[in-house]
Amino acid sequence: MNYNKINNILGWACGLIATIVYVMTVERTTSFWDTGEFIASAYKMQIVHQPGAPLFLMLQNVFSNLAFGNPERIAYWMNIGSAVSSGLTILFLFWTITALARKALWKPGTELSQAGLIQIMGAGAVGALAYTFTDTFWFSAVESEVYAMSSLCTAVVFWAILKWEAHADEPRADRWLLFIAYIMGLSIGVHLLNLLAIPAIALVIYFRRTKQATSSGAVKALLIGCVVVAVVLWGVIQYLIKFAAYFDLFFVNTLGMGFGTGVVIFALLVVGGTAYGIWYSIQRAKPLLNIILLSFAFIAFGYSSFTMILIRAKADPTLNNSDPDNAFSFLSYLNREQYGDSPLVKGPYFDSRPVDISYGSNIYRKGDAKYEVAGRNFDYVYDRETIFPRLHSSREASHQQYYRNYLNLGENEQPTFADNLRFFFSYQVGHMYGRYFLWNFVGRQNDQQGHGDFTTGNWISGIKFVDQLHVGGQNALPESLKTDPSHNRFYFLPLILGLIGAFWHFKRRQKDAGVVGLLFFFTGLAIVLYLNQNPLQPRERDYAYAGSFYAFTIWIGLGVIGISEWLKKLNAKTAASVATAIGLLAGPVILAKDGWDDHDRSEKFLARDIAKDYLESCAPNAILFTYGDNDTYPLWYAQEVENVRPDVRVVNLSLLSADWYVRQMTKKVNEADGLPINIPEAKYVKGVRDVIYYQDANIAGAVELKDIVALMLSDNPNDKRPMQSEQPENFLPTKNLRLTIDKEAVIRNNVVPEMWQDSIAETMQWTYNRNYVSRAELAIMALLVNNNWERPVYFASTVPSENFMGLDDYLVSEGFALRLMPINMEPNTSQGLIHADAVYDHVMNKYEWGNIKNASYIDPESYRMISLILNSIYAAPAEALIAAGKTEQAKELLNNALESMPERIYRIMDAYGYSFIAENLYAVGETDKANALIERSVDYLEGQLAYYAAIAETKPNLEMQNIQYTMFTMNRFSAAAQEYGQDELATRVSGIFSQYETRFFGGLPTNP
Repeated sequence: MNYNKINNILGWACGLIATIVYVMTVERTTSFWDTGEFIASAYKMQIVHQPGAPLFLMLQNVFSNLAFGNPERIAYWMNIGSAVSSGLTILFLFWTITALARKALWKPGTELSQAGLIQIMGAGAVGALAYTFTDTFWFSAVESEVYAMSSLCTAVVFWAILKWEAHADEPRADRWLLFIAYIMGLSIGVHLLNLLAIPAIALVIYFRRTKQATSSGAVKALLIGCVVVAVVLWGVIQYLIKFAAYFDLFFVNTLGMGFGTGVVIFALLVVGGTAYGIWYSIQRAKPLLNIILLSFAFIAFGYSSFTMILIRAKADPTLNNSDPDNAFSFLSYLNREQYGDSPLVKGPYFDSRPVDISYGSNIYRKGDAKYEVAGRNFDYVYDRETIFPRLHSSREASHQQYYRNYLNLGENEQPTFADNLRFFFSYQVGHMYGRYFLWNFVGRQNDQQGHGDFTTGNWISGIKFVDQLHVGGQNALPESLKTDPSHNRFYFLPLILGLIGAFWHFKRRQKDAGVVGLLFFFTGLAIVLYLNQNPLQPRERDYAYAGSFYAFTIWIGLGVIGISEWLKKLNAKTAASVATAIGLLAGPVILAKDGWDDHDRSEKFLARDIAKDYLESCAPNAILFTYGDNDTYPLWYAQEVENVRPDVRVVNLSLLSADWYVRQMTKKVNEADGLPINIPEAKYVKGVRDVIYYQDANIAGAVELKDIVALMLSDNPNDKRPMQSEQPENFLPTKNLRLTIDKEAVIRNNVVPEMWQDSIAETMQWTYNRNYVSRAELAIMALLVNNNWERPVYFASTVPSENFMGLDDYLVSEGFALRLMPINMEPNTSQGLIHADAVYDHVMNKYEWGNIKNASYIDPESYRMISLILNSIYAAPAEALIAAGKTEQAKELLNNALESMPERIYRIMDAYGYSFIAENLYAVGETDKANALIERSVDYLEGQLAYYAAIAETKPNLEMQNIQYTMFTMNRFSAAAQEYGQDELATRVSGIFSQYETRFFGGLPTNP
């Protein structure tokens, strides 16, 4: 019996099974969130958002070559890169579990029994395959994101430290430590999460090297591990670059040498000093110094993947986030200064008010010949601060209200430190970690994002009385939830198996269990402490804790051994086999059974197709303003990878406040010309006109936009006023703006449809809707002044209205984009002004829907698009067509909606959208289809109301807003049916409405 051979074969088998699973369920193209940016950037070696992932991009670029030039397959092969990385993670997890199990069961110098072999291999298979099918890891395994490769790095280093431990007494065993250091360095180029394995590694080294382990010694080893994390995280990653930047500052500004000279000299000093130190440690026989310096060298060598960022930034690619082409911009990039920091040790409460400003070091930018001071770093000083601040984010009104509701605080009641701790334990630990942990090992209610109510995103088990105590409503679960692919029930079995394994491990090998526990803590709760997340996150954040779930599945595997030792009445071999079978059923089998359908992304393509639809909504050579990740990154992918509409210039409003982004927007990329922003760069560089504040100058009437822009760009002291500082600053003197229209240019450039050209305004007049002008608004104003309607200007339909700058009345829907038109017209639909003919053409001839109707599973970001599509793409244009007498076109459009959209109703908002579709179907004579649509929608809504009522019997009623929305939608269906003579249907819907109106409101009116 060859233990190593069996261990290798079964390990590779588990890795292969996982890889096959991930390849079968992998997304075939891009998905929402960051993958569009990562795929586009990896394909052309471009710069992603801070702090970058250069090694990930380079490796994904290798996988892109497997598409053999087919642009539509590039995303698929990059997703395969994540699938392969995840499969290899399972391989190393298997070997990690078997290594830990072997230490507990196989005493050196003895022969391993068959029962022991089955126990060890069974533990490895159960634990590795359980992690294969966990919710969080599976999600990351099938898309081109950094977390799959980051998990692989964690798996490799934890396996490697166990290899070192097994061979520590052999010559040259410390090469495993150097291997770990190198992987750590490489992992920085993927994601920083891998660094959190260092404290566990330090404990393994301590237990192996010390002759007599003590509690105090273990604590010291743990502290040393934390210090090493800090040294790598701040010393290597940040301060090496910071020292290099200030070296460059000295050589450029003081000695008059070229940019980068100081960086090169500093790099030579570091390399030379490290080489000398290694030589010195060898000559003087100082092994500890030698291993420290060699480890530093390998970490730095792995970290050198970030030179790709500098090199490619110099090439000025299309996607060049932060433009980190010099020492100081690169330092800012690594420090994630674009995103700011959450307070950790000391900070304000959410209702604290700034009373002063504390200034720090200078901020530098690259000038023509030297570095220039762009301002100073500063922090606010608040009237109330606390240690360990958890109730922060005072700038967001929505956050403040959430805190008050969550903690039951009155409108003027101040939070206390006790509230601070309560929020930490209940929300940050419980809601933002414990809930995710239980998703993976107990069950998940659905994949809708949860913010603390009882109907979205909770953990559930499938055990009725437990779930009734936890979230209520189990006697009235709606059919929509029962048939939801993401309604996963694991009955606590994986959790119980893991707890059995943890209990057995601590009882049998306390030191090893402590190491696994330390990995579990640092990749879980330690991240909770560090992130200090505020509420209402834009998405669920479970991916950040995948390492913690990895550690727990080690115990799931070891649970097999714990069970086998409980089965003492059976012979050892039978007990091991039965325990393995139980472990497989309670772990990977049940996880795969309920998890497969909501992790199979092989049939959906909506992110890619919606991106194409956004671009196809625009006229040639258009400028399209977007706002968030999901209306920007997929568009970048479509243009950069599949070459869809490269003539459209996509401008992200969230980035337009940065000087580097404005500069990039003025340059031509692909087939799209630069934006017509004729502001000299010196007038908007970092530190110059970062923000221009409003101060009413009591000007009568509206002021020409070009004059306002000229005033805000003026360097004449007479055009400035003291604002936030004692120094005079540019200011916005009025919010009443106008733009004189060149009607001939508007007609010549086909800005306005021919049928509306009589409504072209002589001037556009509007009220600016903010109290400041950031660099983004300044750039848009300059664009409007200089464009003279030569290029079409659009806002994506998902851009928040506050970003329209008050131009709402001049924005006309042409589908997924709102076109700026200088016309004076009343809205032609209940949802605003719509160019219905354009939308009709786009829907019938250009738009694609990514198999949204027939895909066995679509993710939340996809089904959140349905209500937008129903309202903006189908219902409102159909209403406009009907009003214009174009009934046949409206009928075609509405039938296209029924043919293209899924029959499943995912959210109340979808049913609300269908209420408009039903009204229009009646109006065009499609009575039977309207009736069927109402029946389907009302069945869904009735199920929801019954569910809410059942929950309210045992839980606080947190669903009142949804109840009102549901009742309002139900009333719309009833009114539509009654208006078009469908009395029987109207009576049925009204009866349901009345029943729940009495139940929830006692007959009071229900307005949403």
